[in-house]
Amino acid sequence: MMMHKLLPAALACLFAVPAAMAAENMVTVAEKSQFTKTGRYTEVDTLCKNFQKNYPKWVRCQEIGRSPEGRPILVLIASKTGALTPLSVKEKQIPVTLIQGGIHAGEIDGKDAGFLVLRELFENPSSDVLDKQVVMFVPVFNVDGHERFGKWNRPNQRGPEEMGWRTSAQNANLNRDYAKAETPEMQAMLRLVNQWDPLVTVDLHVTDGAKFEHDISVQIEPKHAGDEKLRTAGQMLQQAVLQDLSKAGSLPQPFYMSFNEEDDPMSGFTDEVPGARFSNGYFMLRNRFGILVETHSWKDYATRVRITRNTLHAVLNQVAQQGVQWKKMAEEADMQAMRMAGKDVPVSYRTTDAYKTVEFRGYAYTRTQSDISGALMTRYDESKPQIWRVKLRDQNVPDKLARLPEGGYVVPAAWAKMVVEKLRAHGIQFQALTSGWGAMARRVFKSSRWR
Repeated sequence: MMMHKLLPAALACLFAVPAAMAAENMVTVAEKSQFTKTGRYTEVDTLCKNFQKNYPKWVRCQEIGRSPEGRPILVLIASKTGALTPLSVKEKQIPVTLIQGGIHAGEIDGKDAGFLVLRELFENPSSDVLDKQVVMFVPVFNVDGHERFGKWNRPNQRGPEEMGWRTSAQNANLNRDYAKAETPEMQAMLRLVNQWDPLVTVDLHVTDGAKFEHDISVQIEPKHAGDEKLRTAGQMLQQAVLQDLSKAGSLPQPFYMSFNEEDDPMSGFTDEVPGARFSNGYFMLRNRFGILVETHSWKDYATRVRITRNTLHAVLNQVAQQGVQWKKMAEEADMQAMRMAGKDVPVSYRTTDAYKTVEFRGYAYTRTQSDISGALMTRYDESKPQIWRVKLRDQNVPDKLARLPEGGYVVPAAWAKMVVEKLRAHGIQFQALTSGWGAMARRVFKSSRWR
């Protein structure tokens, strides 16, 4: 009888040690250094494999491609749904959330925050977030830029002590390459996207420039443009995330906090429709949600990682609650897109002159000539918070329209190879014609929608 009573306690002790070990081998360099440092890329490889080792039923660590310098681009796939392959995700209709860190490798908050969030989700037995979605985490997209480590790669950013570089080894800005898909890194990312069809993609950055109290902006599309029903859902998603961040003590904004005129706070802000070269503009065109997250570089690294972590929890909680419904809406938008032949569609947008005045929490400042350049320079006094009343232009309307053809597009043979490579990169359906012009009149080269 005594042995029977002691058995549960003995089992508890037996499993306590492996659990502690599991947590230890998933702790980042950032956490160990009290967020003064961030790890090199070898840490990403180690942590990704450790997550799979600790949670073999729920995690896969996979390579999605190689960088120009031959480094593996890794993705950590996590879910308790049993859907750890693209086919099983499609069969079970599970929402997929893609988290992308380090597209600008000097802005590396997302790498450390993402590992922290996944560990917290696995260690929290009451969380059902991973029971209702698949989370795909690319800790570092620009892996070559990440390894161009240096102390002064971002001199206007407070921590970590060293960080990566903005562009790739080929000096390409990956955050301008979504539509062009010219780089090996982006081609690998789009293969991943075509295979898994993420419902929500979160692109994690750190902004720079002026000094102010606001610590993060969260922009979501569709909101200003795109499918009408998805725009409504995007607005609700953004509001929910901003509310969660406010409750956690942040001062979030729904627009990119860059002045209309560089270095002039009184020039105000513009919240516009992003182009397809950016992640949030690109995924809007695919009838999926693209989220651009920008923490503020003048906040210290520990603060930025904490706020990024809070943002990811907020987004993942919303996908867990609303993801199935949003997925149906996205698929309906796909079907609607297939019925748009012969209709006019916007190919670009513009922001009108209409504005509203917002109260923005900045600091007292002066504008005097620089001793070095002679140009007018703004200097901020962080000891004196100040409310700026500035203009925000956020009314967007279609600028240029294009009428879609009734039957599709015909690409001459001389250009076919180049065009086909782009269509395949973006997962766009097409049909190759092998006969002459007479057959082309009957069988049109089609480019209708994403698979």
